[in-house]
Amino acid sequence: MKKIPTLGDILQAQGVSRRGFMKYCAATASLLALPPAMVPRIANALEQARRPSVIWLSFQECTGCTESLTRSSSPTLEGLIFDSISLDYHHTLQAASGDAAEAARHAAMEENMGQYLVLVDGSIPMGNPGFSTIAGISNYDMLMETVEGAAAVVAIGSCAAFGGIPGANPNPTGAVSVQDLVKDKPVVNVPGCPPIPMVITAVLAQFLTFGQLPELDIHGRPMAFFGQTIHDRCYRRPFYEQGKFAETFDDEGARKGWCLFKLGCTGPITYNACATVKWNAGTSFPIESGHPCLGCSEPGFWDKGGFYAPLSTGKFGSGEKLAGAAVAGVALGAAAAVAGRRRQAKYTKEA
Repeated sequence: MKKIPTLGDILQAQGVSRRGFMKYCAATASLLALPPAMVPRIANALEQARRPSVIWLSFQECTGCTESLTRSSSPTLEGLIFDSISLDYHHTLQAASGDAAEAARHAAMEENMGQYLVLVDGSIPMGNPGFSTIAGISNYDMLMETVEGAAAVVAIGSCAAFGGIPGANPNPTGAVSVQDLVKDKPVVNVPGCPPIPMVITAVLAQFLTFGQLPELDIHGRPMAFFGQTIHDRCYRRPFYEQGKFAETFDDEGARKGWCLFKLGCTGPITYNACATVKWNAGTSFPIESGHPCLGCSEPGFWDKGGFYAPLSTGKFGSGEKLAGAAVAGVALGAAAAVAGRRRQAKYTKEA
């Protein structure tokens, strides 16, 4: 009988060294707020794991979420792990089309009933089924049929998580998020326009390691990545504290790397890991590149007014509401820290 290769076998065949693999496991443990003692457990679980079946559905979206995962200058370990799952259905990446593609989706569902993961990017139009169809099937029907036998659902990007740009006012297609429709399955939101690839692979890694999904915040986002604001970890925060702000994109403050708050940065009220994980293999993120944070991982970010107006002008509501949001942010950050300590204690005890 032919042996089914494990994830460890596949990575070894692709030339991933033991050292590189352990570094990835250590980074994953750190990002998930797990203690160092959990690194060997993560490594062992990933090495022994069989390729999980994943069905990726793309609805009202721009393909940016797929681009985020595939458009890199060189293969990364995260990419190899993502390549090593059994991606049985993906509208953009699959070779099959038409009836053959739909046959592959149904085969993946039947052969892995109750065990496969469904990843969704894009919102679902409810105003008229004909606004978005695939193989003559409405997005709604395809979603509900596919998630029926799934172990869990991961909403990739802000469109799937919150409705995103298709759901922006006046929302002509009646776009809704995955969590608005799927009520009987665990749903993890990984928002962002696009989301950070490492966050997606870390969610998959935790599922493979512990057989459970990460702890979530009030918006269904992994606390390990969305427990702090961009502002909390921003390298420009010292300038904010000193009252040093860029007034225009080409003034002296901008050239010196001062805070971009007055240019519309929403970092103080945006929860994401951009300032720590960064983009392009940890090279940079928008603020480091000189552009203010747009708040793309927050619900309804597209309808919050002009991108380049300071928060103090009330584009996110009145000053009282903004103050309330700041207080809530402090409370949520404190809660995230407490939850992280509890999570470390729990997994240390289990180990």
